[in-house]
Amino acid sequence: MDLKDKLISSFMAFENNVDIEHPVHDVRTEAMKNFERKGFPSKKEEAWKYTSLNSLQKIDFSIFPREENTLEYKNVKKYFLHEVDSYKIVFVDGIYSSYLSETTHDGVDICLMSAALTKPMYRPVIDVYFNKVASKDESLTSLNTAFSREGAYIYIPKNKMPKKPIEIIHFATGNEASLLLQPRNLVIAEENAEVQIIERHQSLTSNEVLTNSVTEIFAAKNAIVDYYKIQNDAPSASLIDNTYIDQKDKSVVKIHTFSFGGKLTRNNLNFYQNGEYIDSTMKGVTILGDKQHVDHHTLVHHIEPNCESHQDYKGIYGDSSTGVFNGKIIVDKIAQKTNAFQQNNNILVSDKATINTKPQLEIFADDVKCSHGCTIGQLDEDALFYLQSRGIPKKEARALLMYAFANNVLESVRIPELKARINKLIAKKLGVNLGFDL
Repeated sequence: MDLKDKLISSFMAFENNVDIEHPVHDVRTEAMKNFERKGFPSKKEEAWKYTSLNSLQKIDFSIFPREENTLEYKNVKKYFLHEVDSYKIVFVDGIYSSYLSETTHDGVDICLMSAALTKPMYRPVIDVYFNKVASKDESLTSLNTAFSREGAYIYIPKNKMPKKPIEIIHFATGNEASLLLQPRNLVIAEENAEVQIIERHQSLTSNEVLTNSVTEIFAAKNAIVDYYKIQNDAPSASLIDNTYIDQKDKSVVKIHTFSFGGKLTRNNLNFYQNGEYIDSTMKGVTILGDKQHVDHHTLVHHIEPNCESHQDYKGIYGDSSTGVFNGKIIVDKIAQKTNAFQQNNNILVSDKATINTKPQLEIFADDVKCSHGCTIGQLDEDALFYLQSRGIPKKEARALLMYAFANNVLESVRIPELKARINKLIAKKLGVNLGFDL
């Protein structure tokens, strides 16, 4: 039995363990029909031209963990942003860990998706927001929707802001020979609300782990959402991350993606600007080695006038690693006065490394400022020679140039403790200790 057939048969067992009378039941059923019809994406599709899932489909993944595993905080502390106090929503092998978590209902709801999907008190919010911006057509999003049960539920009411940042962390322990995880997150920031979120998927094992994650983010009028994704996983872990953002008038949503590790990572980031004077920001730093593969796919759909979007992705690729960037900006005819910027810059530090980059603009309005571009190159030999002539060893000089290359992405990180942590991760990836923070 291949993975697709296993998932289809597992869905029947999954449905027997959930409330089929709940309205989400129909949503799940339709989603599974779409996945059954389409299956896993292949390289024949333009959007997946450079990323193959064939090897993952040959693995006999466990769809549900057979037993719950526990973790001691001292053993996983380094994966938390422990330098600052935060709310925490933690899952171990897909199961909520109350021991490692700190949730709240004090003016805001920072809790579990499973509770939101089953308890009547959340029903009005679920009816309005659940599965409303996520794609009904994309097969892996449909697969996640079909099995949607657990994840983070974050609801920030009008004029509210949590007292501290929120961390969403998923651990895989290796209890299963190979495990498929499908977390579903829902983030809602009502009018004038503000929230900061840090998300991480971390495998603690050499066993195969595949995470197919979907996050829906809704930013109402004047809302601010600051979202950080840290991807620095084990060589046996693969991640398919689908994030969908719906923005209303004057809202600001910024998503930073730091991709430093993992076997295969695919980031699908989709912004829909349903209002005026909206600001959407996507920034990313990718540093890869070995045979790692990261694929960034971004979409910004400018639907209304007087909005801005800013994309800036930097990639550093060594050994036999592969990077992909496909960024698309769509400007509707009515979306006059749009200001859209997109840039993808890459450095290849190995002759065997590969980058495929494709910035795209589809503009149907005539009064806009839109630009896009990409660069692929190597480190500046003259700059490297200059640093060495000032007594800086070659290894440190190369690292210094690469730090400078990624600096403008780090400048917009608004949590100082997180910025310091990212600096350390970059230094570790480059194999140096520069002794200062950017």
